Amino acid sequence: MSIKEKLLEVHYEMLDGKIDVFQDMIRTMTEDAQNDAKSSAGDKHETTLSKMHIEQENLSNKIREAISAKEILKRIDPKKKSEVVGFGSLIRINAIYLFVSTALPKVFIDDYSVLAISEDAPLIKMLWGKKIFDEVTYNGSVFRINELE
Repeated sequence: MSIKEKLLEVHYEMLDGKIDVFQDMIRTMTEDAQNDAKSSAGDKHETTLSKMHIEQENLSNKIREAISAKEILKRIDPKKKSEVVGFGSLIRINAIYLFVSTALPKVFIDDYSVLAISEDAPLIKMLWGKKIFDEVTYNGSVFRINELE
């Protein structure tokens, strides 16, 4: 399995895990609200329900974000080798590995620390279309493309 395939697998698992946790939290809140409704009344009860509803909306937004990230990842062909930096590229600049996809937490694959980064990130915009061994200067630092997949 290639490093891109492993990266995609780890990211899918991470996002699926987040979705499951958020759905469980919503389910628990719904059950708590139903149980609370049986034993409470008045303004305090209404305030609690309102806060719970807001939190459920926030969790639902996080679920939508995770689903959206999965949709972005699905557009990547892990077998495609990049000739220039673009969507789906795995690049090493200096000592940093970047996976041009969507913004996700750093993961460790085969002794590599890889940061998934959006194509909208300023550094990626500067690297876009560059080839192996090209250099760009960003925030006063020179970044050289040492590997490109």
